[in-house]
Amino acid sequence: MLFDYETLSLSDRRSLSALNDSKQHSEEMRELLYPRVLRAAVRVSVTSRCVRGIDSRGLHKTNLAALSDCLRRVGAEDGICLSDGFPVPDCGFEQRHVVGGDATSAAIAAASVIAKVTRDRFMRRMEKQYPGWEFGTHVGYSTPEHRAAIERQGVSPLHRMSFQSMAYQQLAL
Repeated sequence: MLFDYETLSLSDRRSLSALNDSKQHSEEMRELLYPRVLRAAVRVSVTSRCVRGIDSRGLHKTNLAALSDCLRRVGAEDGICLSDGFPVPDCGFEQRHVVGGDATSAAIAAASVIAKVTRDRFMRRMEKQYPGWEFGTHVGYSTPEHRAAIERQGVSPLHRMSFQSMAYQQLAL
């Protein structure tokens, strides 16, 4: 994500100073920050990967490939691409991985907000397509309600079968 602070209103600048790890913000704050981050950004890239691809390659490898794709789309010749925690292979630009980056880098925190809001909105849309799993409530996180829905209905086409969660291991899938 590349920023252009010069074009921002004072209100947008102030709210962006609150950027932090998206999980540290309430849903309301993430929704407030989302359009302000988009206004500040010169380039934004969001990508998603399908469940079958994640299950076949593994979540970590799939995430790194997705990050690499995004960094290639937003990277700038004279810039440095930042990633949260892990070096990203083959992005084509100079890069630096920052452990705990979403708590220390405004750019990484902004990307975290964009990713979380995008995913939550997707999960709410999937609630309509796959009713009964309560995707709109837990937005993909393992909660007691999520596990109860899986016990009641089995897994949906959105569930990753390679996910090695204690919550999944306790269920008869």
